Amino acid sequence: MQEKKIAIASDHAGYRMKAYLADWLMRQGYAVRDLGPADETPIDYPDQATLVADSIRNQTADLGILICGTGIGMSIAVNRRPDIRGALVFTPEMAALARRHNNANVLILGGRTTDFEVAVACVDAFLKASFENGRHAGRVAKLERITL
Repeated sequence: MQEKKIAIASDHAGYRMKAYLADWLMRQGYAVRDLGPADETPIDYPDQATLVADSIRNQTADLGILICGTGIGMSIAVNRRPDIRGALVFTPEMAALARRHNNANVLILGGRTTDFEVAVACVDAFLKASFENGRHAGRVAKLERITL
């Protein structure tokens, strides 16, 4: 298996889950870029979303993971960036389908709304899935043509 590079970041509300997932990812053999924060000191989620989006766009990461309290703020922030398809998920099935059908490149979780066990299952499903192309390719191409 080729080592996937994963950029991960959170705001203060998602810090604990981010730290847990970063450790889990490293134990699974992924190259992890932990973009912070280093603790639960308040930090703004748009800034963290930008760090992950930039990592994907400049190819220092293959995929990203973002966590805030509910995941909603990170979802809004990261999806403002061209070429980024962030998916806020609540189940492993949603995570896998986000990759398979939408070619999502950022997984988004709610640190206050998702159990750690479910979060691990979502990350695992997301990283093991791949884009199916086929009937989904035209739809994803339409997404790429949408401009802000």
